[in-house]
Amino acid sequence: MESGQLLIALTTSLLAATVGGVIAVRMGQSPVVGFIVAGVVIGPSTPGFVGDLQAVHALADIGVVFLMFSIGTQVSVTELRRVGTLVAVGGTMQVLAMIGIGYAVGLAIGWSSLASLFLGCFVSISSTAVAARILTERGETETEHAHVALGWLAVQDLLTIVLIVLLTSIGAGGDAGATILALGQAAGFLVLVIPIGRRVIPRVFELLASYRRRELFILGVVGIALGTAALGTVFGISLALGAFLAGILVEESDLSHQVMGEIIPFRDVFAGLFFVSVGMLVDPGLIAGSLPLVVLVLALIVPVKAVLVGIIGAAFRYPARTTGLAAIPLAQSAEFSFVLGRIGSTLGILNESEFGLMLTAAAVSIVVAPAAFASGRPLIERIDARSTPPADPAVLPDDRRRIAVICGYGRVGQLVAAALERRGFSFVIIEQNARAVREARARGIAAIRGTAENPAVLERAPLSRAVVVVVALPDPLAVRLVVDHVRRGHPRMPIVARTHSTTERSVLREIGATDVVVGEVELGLEMTRFALRQFGISGPELQALINGLRSR
Repeated sequence: MESGQLLIALTTSLLAATVGGVIAVRMGQSPVVGFIVAGVVIGPSTPGFVGDLQAVHALADIGVVFLMFSIGTQVSVTELRRVGTLVAVGGTMQVLAMIGIGYAVGLAIGWSSLASLFLGCFVSISSTAVAARILTERGETETEHAHVALGWLAVQDLLTIVLIVLLTSIGAGGDAGATILALGQAAGFLVLVIPIGRRVIPRVFELLASYRRRELFILGVVGIALGTAALGTVFGISLALGAFLAGILVEESDLSHQVMGEIIPFRDVFAGLFFVSVGMLVDPGLIAGSLPLVVLVLALIVPVKAVLVGIIGAAFRYPARTTGLAAIPLAQSAEFSFVLGRIGSTLGILNESEFGLMLTAAAVSIVVAPAAFASGRPLIERIDARSTPPADPAVLPDDRRRIAVICGYGRVGQLVAAALERRGFSFVIIEQNARAVREARARGIAAIRGTAENPAVLERAPLSRAVVVVVALPDPLAVRLVVDHVRRGHPRMPIVARTHSTTERSVLREIGATDVVVGEVELGLEMTRFALRQFGISGPELQALINGLRSR
């Protein structure tokens, strides 16, 4: 391939991705959707300019490496341990069940066995990036359902390692022996790379960081990502899998966030090319004639997957509200799905129509994911409010002293409780996490287990004796519901609430919160306080300056 052709392909693809991404963002959608549509526009199946498909695919392979590397850096073993059995076993059950359902649906609509297997794998996994964006935009990353969702996604990502190896081997025509050999090679790669990588890679990054030269650190990051991916091909595994494992190794390093920050520009550029290359394989004409099938695949990705997660959560006796709110962000498709689809297309297992409708359904699932969460959440809240039994018994203070009611016993709630405990003041906590409630009760703290936004649970606390209600919940909607309910029943009750948004602060004040603490604002004020002290400002003058900044 001539360098001029490669440059033209790179330039046209990047420009198309930029235009498509801008349009998608202006419409409130993920840039990924714009990248795929841009690929369709410059692809061979649409009139007008046609990009160099071969050149774009060659560049897209680099995009796969950086995309999978960045996803690997987000797979946290700590996150998996936090929610334990539910995500480890439940996540595996969900992936296997969706593979089976997708396989059965594929056979029912006349697809081949291999194509049906690819369909099942395609619909079984979800996007960490999409789910994290939904939870972050709503300020819910510290909620219990967010922990479940992110841990569940980490399990899916790890299981995709096996799926990539199996599908690549089976799709290439390998028999049982060849498949076992492929798994053995992947296992050998893991045995060789992981122990060495966990010791070597963090030290390499520490060494590069010690030179304090950003260009050296960037070169090291890119070299490790590409080098590990290339090493994987020696063991017969894909570039995507090798890069993903490299990312997991990097997550062990204290500099993992710095690594992620440096790799993001490369990931964004080449991942954009990858999604453009995916779009170039889509034939809109074939999809237009298969809209019922697109809807069918979309149904597998969104409602079927969400319901399945909810059923598995109920089987593990997890709170219905938690698993329900975790299930909705999982009801979309993943970057890995596009990688699996591209493997099937490259191996000739998926024809143009099958590949196109799978990608279309996946893209639509990403588009509707935020709206699905926004509309599904109120329904789950209403169902939970009606179906939740009275909160379990709590050892409440038996005297008639005034108390504080603390809604939420996470990091913020525990700080408030510790301060009250030191001064000998009585308080009651309301917390849905069973382990946190057990630990609190073991320390003699009056604790009610349940969701504070549920009126049946909130009324278990002796609000008539309360001198203040502290709403330390990380969930913005839950904070609103608690504030509104307390204010309606106790018009003069002092209420202090937490939030991460100045806009949300205004809303909470309107519905009755006495004081609202914005986390980032208070962080900035404390840093300002420290900085001003270094200039000799202290006492009343310093406090007046801080109060003035806070009032703004």
